[in-house]
Amino acid sequence: MLPFTRRRLYWLLQILCWGLYALLGITVFKVMGRLTLGYVLSQVLIVALNIGTSHLLRDLIRRGRWLRLPVLAVVPRLLVANFLLSLVTQLVISAIMMFVFDVFKPADFSWLMLLLYTFYANFVFWLWSVLYFGLHYLDSYKQAEVDKWKLAAAVHEAEMRTLKTQINPHFMFNGLNNIRALVTENPGRARDMITHLSDLLRYSIQLNSTEKVPLARELEIVEHYLQLEAMQLEERLTYTLAVAPEALEVLIPPMTLQLLVENAIKHGIAPRPEGGQIVLHAAVAGAQLLVAVRNTGHYQPQPGHDGIGLRNARERLQLLFGPSATLHIGPDAVVPDTVLAELRLPAGRPLPAARAEAAIAM
Repeated sequence: MLPFTRRRLYWLLQILCWGLYALLGITVFKVMGRLTLGYVLSQVLIVALNIGTSHLLRDLIRRGRWLRLPVLAVVPRLLVANFLLSLVTQLVISAIMMFVFDVFKPADFSWLMLLLYTFYANFVFWLWSVLYFGLHYLDSYKQAEVDKWKLAAAVHEAEMRTLKTQINPHFMFNGLNNIRALVTENPGRARDMITHLSDLLRYSIQLNSTEKVPLARELEIVEHYLQLEAMQLEERLTYTLAVAPEALEVLIPPMTLQLLVENAIKHGIAPRPEGGQIVLHAAVAGAQLLVAVRNTGHYQPQPGHDGIGLRNARERLQLLFGPSATLHIGPDAVVPDTVLAELRLPAGRPLPAARAEAAIAM
């Protein structure tokens, strides 16, 4: 089977449309009782003539680059071209029907009849022109839409990479500072911290090739980070991870939970001499993943200073999920002296909402 190319489609439409045009004429002559073999043969020749004439018009359109012109510039050109082509084809057709196939006699010819047929042919050529330009304009519109989406995808990818490169140094420097604090006083712990940090850095590099990771993979990195911080803060930091099994396969932007835990330690636990605790809950409610990170402390935001990490996290969520994903941080309405970071994003799998909401509210 031959491939269905644009060129083949063009010729197929040419033959089909002008064939229907000839069939209409044959039908009219049949109804009038004047149908003869000569008329049928003349219509076959006329179809070939109209195909050649319309193809000539197409060549004129392409050579003159009329498809690039505004509509008001194209219309007068088509007025002249369609009328001249209609007049010439009707003169040729009249000659063919009189002198070749003897469909009617020269005595039956009248200029008024020629003018009427010319206007009729002009109308048909206008239909052909509208169809031709309409298909090309539609094709151009579709291509413009495809190009627009390709550009949007390229911008989206560039934005994601920019946000990721902002997050990586922020995370690495914190880890290196933690190690530096233990190198001299506890080399053994420092070696353990380097091991954890290497896993974290490997994960950080891998996120440049993906936009989403399973929650289970993100939790592994969170545990690495918490162990790093626990080595430095010791008994001042306690943490609990309570994650529903059905939430483990939900895809989330990489480094999102790690950022929330890091933010909780940096602003909530570390400044307190007595330390505090972090509790992370995750569950699926309906079609949403609900994640709650609670930490001991007081919420004291600085207007206009959300921090690069949190700002980037919100921007990544908007890029990937749109308005269906939210990240909110504020005082916990249930537990006193506690800050709550609440993340909601599409989970892609429906589950009873009450079950997950109860887990998050604990």
